[in-house]
Amino acid sequence: MQKIPRPSPMGPCTETAAMIAHAQSMTVSLHQLHLKITGPGSFAVHKALGEFYEAMPGLVDAVAEQYQGAREKILDIPAAPPYKCGTVQEALAHLKELYNEIVELQKMMPFSEIVNQLDEMKSLIASTKYKLMFLS
Repeated sequence: MQKIPRPSPMGPCTETAAMIAHAQSMTVSLHQLHLKITGPGSFAVHKALGEFYEAMPGLVDAVAEQYQGAREKILDIPAAPPYKCGTVQEALAHLKELYNEIVELQKMMPFSEIVNQLDEMKSLIASTKYKLMFLS
């Protein structure tokens, strides 16, 4: 009887590590935009970005810790270059990119508890996009 290969329970290590690096780097870039935004609507942008950069590091940390615990191995998280983020439009583009990256990661994630944590990240991104698009 031939043994049928089973999917590896180790999961999408490279993609998870890359998403973590991207989210960390983007959070720093959005924090910098938060500090320098001026003009009409800037208070709403300042608040929305402030809420994002205060919440996202904890969510990213939770994904990293949960993945490493589920997988029982430390991730090799690459260095990520800073994002160019001088305008609200650039911030929105980066948020959309990260959102889509998380959607793709969820499709390959073998650990349901991490899929749920990734949903929390998507919720924060969606809320921030709403505030930047319609409240500023």
